[in-house]
Amino acid sequence: MSDMQEHKVTPYDQFNYEVPENVFPREGISANAAAAIVISDEWTDTNPMLNMSSFVTTFAEPEAREVAARNIFKNYIDHDMYPRLFAMEGRMVRWLHELWNGPKGVEPYGTCTVGSSEACMLGGLAHKWNWRQRRQAEGKDATRPNMVTGGNVQIVWKKFLRYFDVEPRIVPLKPGNYCLTAEDLDKYVDENTICVVAIAGQTFTGEDDDIQGIHDWLDDYEKRTGISVPMHIDGASGGFVNPFLYPDYKWDFRLPRVQSINASGHKYGLTPPGLGWVVFRERKIFNEELVFYVNYLGGEMPTATLNFSRNAFQVAVQYYQFLRLGFDGYKRVMQHTLDNAIFLRQQLVDSGYFEIMNTTQRIPVVAVTLNKKYKNFNEFDVSNKVREKGWVLSAYTMPPNAESVTSLRVVVRPHVNHNVAQLLATDIINACKFLEANGGNAKPPALHKHAEAQSTSLKC
Repeated sequence: MSDMQEHKVTPYDQFNYEVPENVFPREGISANAAAAIVISDEWTDTNPMLNMSSFVTTFAEPEAREVAARNIFKNYIDHDMYPRLFAMEGRMVRWLHELWNGPKGVEPYGTCTVGSSEACMLGGLAHKWNWRQRRQAEGKDATRPNMVTGGNVQIVWKKFLRYFDVEPRIVPLKPGNYCLTAEDLDKYVDENTICVVAIAGQTFTGEDDDIQGIHDWLDDYEKRTGISVPMHIDGASGGFVNPFLYPDYKWDFRLPRVQSINASGHKYGLTPPGLGWVVFRERKIFNEELVFYVNYLGGEMPTATLNFSRNAFQVAVQYYQFLRLGFDGYKRVMQHTLDNAIFLRQQLVDSGYFEIMNTTQRIPVVAVTLNKKYKNFNEFDVSNKVREKGWVLSAYTMPPNAESVTSLRVVVRPHVNHNVAQLLATDIINACKFLEANGGNAKPPALHKHAEAQSTSLKC
């Protein structure tokens, strides 16, 4: 390019690049222009800080960002090249085992994963393998495994059941009761049950299942039948809340039947998106047949995850957060967050527009349903109206058999301070006042039904 041509280029010319829709770009552009186009393409996306629908962490200190940047190009699976990262993971597994009251004198075992979804699947696979080997050793049929869960489980468990050919035994919900309890378990649990999955901090209302009650029922079931059924605790949300706020609450390895626990580092573990954890009561729970060994990345190394190559920065940031905050720091963060959630809940209930759904406030989630006296608008209308202010709130119908109930949910995260909670409450209440006067017409989105017809039939 000549000096004259260079002079004629304006600061805006490089950004006037027409991005092709259906063909691969033929020529490159400057780094500045590429960055500007990417950023302009997502200008209208939701501000993650205002996404009250998500459990995902949206804040990190500059030091945490620096740690992330230093590790962003490391392939975490390459333990031979990055042994210190692998050592961090092992140390954190032991820390989590202790945090969740794992038994002393055993070898803790676990791994970081790509979110809790992978962690759940590894927990489910461990229980399927153990059940199958036990059945085969007893000379019994091992072709019909089932898993018992509540209708409140996150979608990953339905994926696991279908992907790994395990019969779903899903206990339906009831209006007013949105948790798995011991009631009716006798209709679902049998000798083919690989485990019962109970939730600590469910997605829909934030409540815990009746973990102790389920555990006690399984104890009694074994006394009656001789059949021992383990438990897996899905602590995706509650795993990093319960230990700090409710130290006397027995939801974890203090219950002997709890053999595995998963949690999301990227939720209340306070790391960027993409990190989960699964920890087993002891090493032998995770069957050796599920561990593979490779040597083509350097020295021989084990791999026991569904994914292989993955980014290392979330692991490094989790290590940073554990060191930075410690037990006392996490406790303060969670207490402040819970206090703000309780404040928001009270504001909404006191307005008269809403009734609370989660009577047990363990994790910082506010789940409400519209007061039945309001007939001319619904929770979806409220969600749509507050989006005009930038807020994103979840509105949804509850799972079977509670589809008649609609919920409006707010996930309160640590960056939502008292002032933000007050502003959000005001905007929600003002939205309701507008809708009360003007009405609404929103409808819940339709869910696809084609796949459900292919599901394994339930026992009941």
